[in-house]
Amino acid sequence: MTEELFRADAYLKDCTAAVVAIDEQGIVLDRTVFYPLGGGQAGDSGVLALPDGRELAISDTRKGKDAEGRPAPFICHLPAPGQEALLAALKQGDRVKAKVDWERRHKLMRFHTTTHLLCNLVPQLVNGCSITPDSARLDFNMTDPLDKEALTQGIARLVAAGHPVVVGAITDEELDANPALVKSMSVQPPRGSGKIRTIRIGGDEQIDFQPCGGTHVANTAEIGTVVVTKIEKKSATTRRVVLGFA
Repeated sequence: MTEELFRADAYLKDCTAAVVAIDEQGIVLDRTVFYPLGGGQAGDSGVLALPDGRELAISDTRKGKDAEGRPAPFICHLPAPGQEALLAALKQGDRVKAKVDWERRHKLMRFHTTTHLLCNLVPQLVNGCSITPDSARLDFNMTDPLDKEALTQGIARLVAAGHPVVVGAITDEELDANPALVKSMSVQPPRGSGKIRTIRIGGDEQIDFQPCGGTHVANTAEIGTVVVTKIEKKSATTRRVVLGFA
């Protein structure tokens, strides 16, 4: 099992870790600050500093799979191509320093929190999501048109208000009693551990509250200027909102 340090603190930029395995899925560590692809958010990139000081570039991060292809409780760090000599020098049990590409990660955090603000501005179920360092999008299950300028102004207002963003947790039973907290039609929050991670935006005034495993900024003011670059009618019942940095 990989200890997921980013779940509790998205601002951790690096950590020391032990190599658990090296195989065709990638490099598995006993703990990591690297977020794996999931929930619409892209996986992290960065480097692993080896015991001799050399750095192995990591191009992506994915959730591991068992022999039957089912999700497994470990995270795989995918080396960038062309590093055969560095990989050959790495072995199980080695201590490395995992260093996330912070500039890239912070963009993902800013966009991810903005998508939660959109859920406040467009109170409809979501049937698709993508969050990359360059842009983000949410697909809303709805037929009514959306106004690009009105949404951009709404995002700016919520960003300027400086609402706190707080990581929390609820039980499976609490979620069962409040099924409307799940706003995604395509991705269900993971169950089985007894606790489901949540993200709450807002203090006295609740802006958004929903299960989420992704990385977020600590306050909406940290998002900066994000605008709606495009609104598309993807189908008769889907409106896509695309976000970008100004």
